[in-house]
Amino acid sequence: MFKRILFIALILASLGFTAFTLIDSPKNAEVTSTEKEEDVNDEDAGVYEPVVVLELFTSQGCSSCPSADVILNKVKKQYKDEVFALSYHVDYWNYIGWEDPFSKPQYAKKQRAYNIKFKNRSNYTPQLVVNGAAHFVGSNKAKVNTSISQNLTHKASNKINLSNVKTEGNKVHFSYEALGKISGKNLKAVLVIDERITAVKRGENRNRTLTNSNIVVSEHFVNLENAKGKTAIKIPSLVQKDDVVRLMVFVEDEVYNITGAAKTVVSL
Repeated sequence: MFKRILFIALILASLGFTAFTLIDSPKNAEVTSTEKEEDVNDEDAGVYEPVVVLELFTSQGCSSCPSADVILNKVKKQYKDEVFALSYHVDYWNYIGWEDPFSKPQYAKKQRAYNIKFKNRSNYTPQLVVNGAAHFVGSNKAKVNTSISQNLTHKASNKINLSNVKTEGNKVHFSYEALGKISGKNLKAVLVIDERITAVKRGENRNRTLTNSNIVVSEHFVNLENAKGKTAIKIPSLVQKDDVVRLMVFVEDEVYNITGAAKTVVSL
């Protein structure tokens, strides 16, 4: 079972934050983007090694999410190089009684932008977005495996080379080079914590111990006016010295399709 949260019901007013839940049929939820083929420009044909970027919108306050978190963790371990697994923790389940320590309102906003693109009427969890171009319920193991297999047959239209990755103070600095067509595209950098285990005390998952992997804790965007450049991304305070942290960098077009990716471990 999965849950949909009506965007128009996320009201910040004097009564506080309220979320309303709808339960839809799997037929309505497992929708792929009809614009996928339309969004790909023939001039942007892929010539580089395939990449698969999985963005899971999840929450420790959602009872339907742990199964999707488990699948994402298995995929991360099985496809160490070619698959980029990310978990974005949204904040709209916090009102139930458990505040997800990794949740941020901007991740719900990011999810909404995707669903506007997909012409999907609401946000829901667990939602898995593949290469910014399609979405379905993240707990559907068969769908996840099929999507990975299919996308690994398609060449990427961009490639990213990372260099001079170093930590100074509370920032990770790095140099990048984007190969392939970059007109109208952005560079998206994220920092992810490899794994955290949380004992949930309240909410729908109370008394459960949850394992979350590749948790997005910071995000930074650069307009790709030039193929080469230097930039930095902030390390948030919730990152601990013993965490395994990775820098992942993506090329993203104006309609959120991800056309290239690279990753590396960060030394804290």
